[in-house]
Order: sequence, then C-alpha cells, then structure tokens
Amino acid sequence: MVCIGGLELNRTVIAAIGEDPVHSARKAKQLGADILELRIDLLSQNPLEILEELKKLEIPIIITNRMKDQGGSWNGSEEDRIRELLLLLPVADAVDIELCAHDRDMIVREARNIGKTVIISTHDFQRTPDNRVMNEIIKGSLEAGADIAKLAVMPGSLFDVLRLLEVTYSAKGQVCTIAMGALGNHSRIIAPLYGSLMTYGYVDTPTAPGQFRIDELKNMLKMF
Repeated sequence: MVCIGGLELNRTVIAAIGEDPVHSARKAKQLGADILELRIDLLSQNPLEILEELKKLEIPIIITNRMKDQGGSWNGSEEDRIRELLLLLPVADAVDIELCAHDRDMIVREARNIGKTVIISTHDFQRTPDNRVMNEIIKGSLEAGADIAKLAVMPGSLFDVLRLLEVTYSAKGQVCTIAMGALGNHSRIIAPLYGSLMTYGYVDTPTAPGQFRIDELKNMLKMF
C-alpha cells in the first residue's frame, strides 16, 4: 500500500488548501482531513514559509503547483513553476505533477531521490474519454514513475461515471479517480469503494467542481 508521510492511504480524505492557508489548514484538521494539499498556484504568500507553518500541524502535506491548462492558476513561466516545486519538495511529503508537464521527469526523479511520494495527474474538464484512453492515461502515469496515478474527468452522463468506476476497479496499480461537476460529485464518495485511494474536499471554498466539504466527506465515507 502507498503511504504519504507515513500515513497508509485507504479512503483517505485530502483537504485542498489555497487562500488563507494556515487558517484553512488548521480548520481542515479540525474537520477531520487526513492530508493537506497545498495549492502553490493559489497562494499570495511565500510558499516556503507557509509550508513550514503547516508542518507544525503534524499532518502530511502534498504540494501542487497546477498549470492553467490543467485547471490551475499559475501565472509564471513553466521553468519557474517547476523550480518552485523543486525548492519546496524537501519540506513536503508528496508532490502532484501533471502527466503532460514538460519537465515532469525532473520532478519525479528528484522526489524519488529524497523519498517523497509521487502523484502524476491528468484533468479533463471537457469530457470523459473512452475507457481505452483512460486506461492508457493511468498506465502512462504509472510507467512515468507515479506511486499514484490521478485521473479527474468531466462526465456528460451517469454512464460516464460508471465507466470511470469500471476503469478504477480494473486498474493495474494505485489510482485516485474523480468524476467532477454535479453529475460526478457522488464519485468522490463512491470511487474509494472501487479502489481509488484518495478523495479531495474543501474547507471554505471548493478548488474543483463538485467537491464536498471535508467533514461531509468523512461522514459519508463512514456511512459506506
């Protein structure tokens, strides 16, 4: 089983942290979050100082610096985006890097060298690809060095959600899968039952379409 910061992943609830990160992280822990995801692209403060503050909470931290093409808000150059991740990696427990990132392998290699967990992610905000393509994305992410292949898609129907769950169940490696938006919001609770290691929630403001608040997620997962 994959671990992040010593925590074994199993129906793990991750709090996406952006604005007002220290306050949000403290509240996330109170709400029951298992892991924090610090969204570097959403920060206005010095991310290294923020990370050092969050480490005091003694909860594992994933760093993500999401590019615009994958739903993020990073405004700088690609070189600076990667440089920021490399600078912050030693302080974090895991890193999320996009499968399509030009310098993806540099991040994967450095994370491996210093013993950090690697999430390689793909987001499709327009559609749910056919099963063959989704399987290829997961396979490509794992072959690129992912400990966890993350795939988030936008369903056009409930059948699309069912197809994503089928891909999740049959995956030949560790995955995190999400169907975004209103049609797919139940996947954030159901996908962990089909093998998705993690699910993402918000504290005060959603960072992706269809997210539930952390405490809502925790309660619903307990019900199932």
